[in-house]
Amino acid sequence: MIQHKFKLKKEDMVEVITGKDKGKRGRILKILRDKDRLVIEGINVVKKAKKRRNQQDRGGIVEIEAAIHSSNVMILCKKCGPTRIGFKQDGDVKVRVCRKCGEAL
Repeated sequence: MIQHKFKLKKEDMVEVITGKDKGKRGRILKILRDKDRLVIEGINVVKKAKKRRNQQDRGGIVEIEAAIHSSNVMILCKKCGPTRIGFKQDGDVKVRVCRKCGEAL
């Protein structure tokens, strides 16, 4: 599988554009680069059976966030909402910018 260079980073705010959670917004918790997927806070919540590990640990059914494909989300600009990411050279530093308004992300 080809590894793509990610424009998104951990802690970015994103909006889901397709699927059962369409329109929901959340913060990126984890990036799975090899699978091209993201784990986003409060998005794609699934129930999972957890085994009891010790006396204090509670087993049972827990809800966790499952990974979602990176193509199903768009980064949020503070000014104009969901947008695509562009890049600008700021001296010798490459900066991510909003494609709609040019604001640094």
